[in-house]
Amino acid sequence: TSETMVTYGFIGIGIMGRGMALNLIKKEFKVVVWNRTPEKCEELVKAGATSVSTPGDVIKNADITFACLADPEIALSVAFGPDGVVQAMGAGKSYVDCSTVDEETSIKVGEAVTKAGGRFLEAPVSGSKGPAEQGTLIFLAAGDEALFKEVTPALEAMGKKSVYLGATGGGARMKLIVNMVMGSMMNAFAEGISLCEASDIDTTALLDVLDNGAMANPMFKLKGPAMTKGEYPTAFPLKHQQKDMRLALALGDKLAVSMPVAAAANESFKKARGAGKADADFSAVLSVLKK
Repeated sequence: TSETMVTYGFIGIGIMGRGMALNLIKKEFKVVVWNRTPEKCEELVKAGATSVSTPGDVIKNADITFACLADPEIALSVAFGPDGVVQAMGAGKSYVDCSTVDEETSIKVGEAVTKAGGRFLEAPVSGSKGPAEQGTLIFLAAGDEALFKEVTPALEAMGKKSVYLGATGGGARMKLIVNMVMGSMMNAFAEGISLCEASDIDTTALLDVLDNGAMANPMFKLKGPAMTKGEYPTAFPLKHQQKDMRLALALGDKLAVSMPVAAAANESFKKARGAGKADADFSAVLSVLKK
């Protein structure tokens, strides 16, 4: 197909990027990769990717480049740093940023890319390590609509659903809202487990009751069994959940939207971060909510 003639770039081979890039390679797309710690690219090269030494080299060697970076600081340094994305950007090149960042960061990167002659789409993802590996992510896209349509085959290789949300910034806002709800839900769940334990009730019974009622959801089902054992294997790091709560609260602050539940949840995540749980899964918030 003509699709196989397109070369895709991938910047950021972390918890999310690894699974996403591997799914592009599995679907026989031509993929060029870069990561700050080059060792993480070795597995992808074995699978069929080509690795290069700078983010700029990815842009130069690819038609459409995806990036999946941890936070606004890293996203900006990769975009604007020496041998970065913007420096190498030009006509005929496209940049699809899947990093979870605030809207200002996304707009700043997008404007610089288009000013340099390229096209820009923000496409943060909903989903963590498992969905990234299984190709069942949800893409929250905004920006260049023609580019959104063009990258559909790649998005379909990496995810199960893609929504288009208008001008750049819409994807970033949606991602923060979704993660804010998730963080608040996780806190309520953790408080329930904690109160259950303190009340001498079997926590597996709580999981069973929740799973059979109107509040049943994949997150409780997935996280609950490990949480009741005091285990928090990292799928979505707690430090990133807390960062998203903070960014969502800042958005609420800007728009004068009252979010008392999210504010309280953020304090629990901050407490867990201070207690050495930054790199554990966000479900580790339970550890600081236990009696």
